[in-house]
Amino acid sequence: MTPADPVARSAPERWRDGEVGPGARDIPEETAVALVHDATTTAVMMATPADLADFAIGFSLTEGVVAAVGEIRDVEVVWTPLGAEARVWLQAERGAALTARRRRLAGPTGCGLCGVDSLAEAVRAPARVGEGLSVTYAQVQAALAALQPAQALGGRTRAVHAAGWWTPAQGLVAVREDVGRHNALDKLVGALARSGAPGAEGLLVLTSRISVEMVQKAAVLGAQVLVAISAPTALAVRTAEAAGMTLIGVARDDGFEVFTRPDRVAP
Repeated sequence: MTPADPVARSAPERWRDGEVGPGARDIPEETAVALVHDATTTAVMMATPADLADFAIGFSLTEGVVAAVGEIRDVEVVWTPLGAEARVWLQAERGAALTARRRRLAGPTGCGLCGVDSLAEAVRAPARVGEGLSVTYAQVQAALAALQPAQALGGRTRAVHAAGWWTPAQGLVAVREDVGRHNALDKLVGALARSGAPGAEGLLVLTSRISVEMVQKAAVLGAQVLVAISAPTALAVRTAEAAGMTLIGVARDDGFEVFTRPDRVAP
């Protein structure tokens, strides 16, 4: 099977100013993606069919399947009539640890990795991010301004999320997009891990709301500053505080709100 095009052409009936006529619009594709580690499926996600190797690596890191990209031996994306398999092959020691984890969690519940530890996993303590980064108001605004024109898929469809990495020295380093906000961030984490870009030296910029999972994944990246156009949940704020992360929300052209660690932000 060949990879799916991430965009499809649609012909909706268009209503404007009380009149009806033919329309045309690009809309994003959504496909099932199985994340497979050492020939065993870990999760199946609905995702935009693009940057799936990045997705597999980022998911493996942010969900704790691996602790570092070096524990991944190889990644291959295989297309089937039902969707895609992102096959991740682990180094021997990490593969053995994952096998032991699966056996431990399967137990009497019979539901694999979502079994007895699922509640604890949902509210797991975040990684602690580093120190040393400070940003100015102008830099936060520059990161926001750089993300919008870089959203190629979003510009065509107006229906996907984006996650970007911006540094004061380089500007916008990388952007990844997906119909799922978590997937977009996982793809970005994977792309940065493959390139060797450190998470401590830049700003993570999101087009989505800030839920606790987004903070947890950002902490794995090592992001000291997270900026998003929407507001955070209360649990996301508490998790960012526990991670030592600066959480900036409701970011617009005319300003933003700093929910945690405002000491990193200067006028």
